[in-house]
Amino acid sequence: MRINCKGNLIDLSKPKIMGILNVTPDSFFEGSRGQTIDSALEKARKMIEEGADFIDIGGMSTRPGSEEISEEEEIKRVLPVIQSILQEFPETLISIDTYRAKVAEKAVVAGAAIINDISAGNLDENFFKTVAEMNVPYILMHMKGTPQTMQKNPHYENVTLEINQFFAQKINELRELGINDIILDPGFGFGKTVEQNYELLKNLNLIGFDEFPLLVGVSRKSMITKFLNIHQNEALNGTTVLNTLALQKGANILRVHDVKEAKEVVEIWKKIQ
Repeated sequence: MRINCKGNLIDLSKPKIMGILNVTPDSFFEGSRGQTIDSALEKARKMIEEGADFIDIGGMSTRPGSEEISEEEEIKRVLPVIQSILQEFPETLISIDTYRAKVAEKAVVAGAAIINDISAGNLDENFFKTVAEMNVPYILMHMKGTPQTMQKNPHYENVTLEINQFFAQKINELRELGINDIILDPGFGFGKTVEQNYELLKNLNLIGFDEFPLLVGVSRKSMITKFLNIHQNEALNGTTVLNTLALQKGANILRVHDVKEAKEVVEIWKKIQ
């Protein structure tokens, strides 16, 4: 349960927090957006002070039904933010949230330490090769379809089994390329109904073959807001509940909008252990 980030071994047997920083105008939760370098720096500073272990930077929204932007625009959004954060906070471990190989490559060259790919390499044929060349940890996420199509009646005979089968195939492909620092993300909200999301959370301990660290991202998502009939701004309490359950089911990284509250969840969970 250790990954190598810039020569430092990060022990994921102790739960970590990944803060979400979207350099976008249209990500689903407005509180995650930092559209200027100054606002992104301020959000990064706050997350670092609150105890974030990683900061996940994305330049294109992947919410259901989102529209693609050009590769050039995505690069233009993320690179200055990565560089600015590392200039002010050089020890920060940054994850680049993208499914484009060129964006991932340029972000790592600029200082990103992890690649976070919602598409598991399915939307860019060069992605796995680029991850191998960059030699950084890789977050492998399950998604059915694309951001534009994923919520159009997703169907599974057994969501947990199908995701494990998907991961097994992808892990073999990655290992053939020499990629071993792999983190698995079941992809809550990405091609799953509310019921399928809860079934997946219930069976989270069965994901990953007891070998790979698990990242869970349920923060303020529709599995909370649709189920409780509330707005994203009201979903912090539900997020805290689900993060607690995720830790009990074996999550190693919580990807969140609200770092302080997630850090408190982790500290209380560790006390109980």
